[in-house]
Amino acid sequence: MKLRSLLMTLALTGMASVATAVEWQTLPNKAPEPADNPTTPEKVALGQMLYHDPRLSSTGTVSCASCHNTMLGGDDNRMVSVGVNAQTGGRSAPTVWNAAFNAVQFWDGRAASLEEQAAGPVTNPIEMGMKNWDDVVARLKTIKGYQEAFEKAFGPNSLNKDNATKAIAAYERTLITPNSPYDRYVKGDEAALTEQQVRGMKLFAEVGCAGCHSGPAFNGTGGFVKFPMIKNGYFEAQYQFSKDKGRAEVTKKAEDENTWKVPTLRNIALTAPYFHNGSVKTLDKAVKVMGKLQLGRELTDEQVSDLVAFLNALTGEFPQQTMPHLPGTPGVTLNP
Repeated sequence: MKLRSLLMTLALTGMASVATAVEWQTLPNKAPEPADNPTTPEKVALGQMLYHDPRLSSTGTVSCASCHNTMLGGDDNRMVSVGVNAQTGGRSAPTVWNAAFNAVQFWDGRAASLEEQAAGPVTNPIEMGMKNWDDVVARLKTIKGYQEAFEKAFGPNSLNKDNATKAIAAYERTLITPNSPYDRYVKGDEAALTEQQVRGMKLFAEVGCAGCHSGPAFNGTGGFVKFPMIKNGYFEAQYQFSKDKGRAEVTKKAEDENTWKVPTLRNIALTAPYFHNGSVKTLDKAVKVMGKLQLGRELTDEQVSDLVAFLNALTGEFPQQTMPHLPGTPGVTLNP
C-alpha cells in the first residue's frame, strides 16, 4: 500500500482526521499458504475438479460449487443452502472468494484452515451426505481419471482424504478478487472512487465499521464479534438473529453465545442475502441493521446510501474460471 499517497488523498477529501485511526489495506494478489501444502498447478487442477464434482455427495447431486458458486459471488444467494435430498440447514453459505484470508472458517470458526473446512461438508448429513471419508475415497478410487490426477499432484498411491482436502484448499487459495475500485484508490488512483464512495469510506471509519471490518479482506483478520451486540426486540422479532447461538454451539461456553467470525466485506454487494441466517435481503437494510445493533446508531438514508456506495467499491476483479472436465466412468454410473 502506498501510504503516503493515501494520506495525501485523504487530506484532499477531508478524511485526514480518520486516516490515523484506520489503516486502509489493499488485497494481496496471492493468498498465504501453509508449509505442508504449497500450491502447485497440479493440486489446483485436481482441487478444481473435486470442488465441482457432485459425485462427492451421497446422491450425486451436490458439489462444493452448489453452495459456493464461483460463477457468482462465491455463495448461492439463498437464505440457506439446499443439500442432499432437498434438505436445508440453518445458516447462509459464506462466500468462498477470498476465504483464504480468513484466519478460521465457517460462521462459527470451527475449522482452523481451508483444508479442515473442506473435509466437513462432504460428510455432513444435510449438506453432501456421505457416511464417511472412507466411502468417499473408495468411490474416487473407482475413477481412473482421479487416480491419475492424484498421482500428478501428490505422487503414487496418494488418493486419500488428506490429499483430497489439500487439493480443494489449494484451488480455493486461487479464488482472490484484487484490484477493486477501493484498492486502486488506496494505491493512489484518485479517480477510482466516486465522490459518494469517498464519503462512504470516510463514514465507514467515522461511525466505527472499521473497528471490526479491518484488514485487507475487511474481515477483522480472524476476529470474533458478538452479534447482535445491542438487543432490539423489533429486529429480533423480524429476523431472529439470536436464535442461533453461533460459536457457543462449538465451544459450549455461555460467553460465546451469539458470537460469530467477522465476515469479509469483499464483494459484499454480490452476496445477498445477509447475516448468518440470510434473513436480510438487501444491502441497504443490512447496513441499517448493523448501525443499530452493532454501533447503536440510527443511520440516515443519506448515510446508508453513502456506505452502500463504498461497499460496492469493494467488488474486485474475478479471475477467469474455466469449468473443469471431470473424470468419467465409461459405461457405468456411480450415482445411486
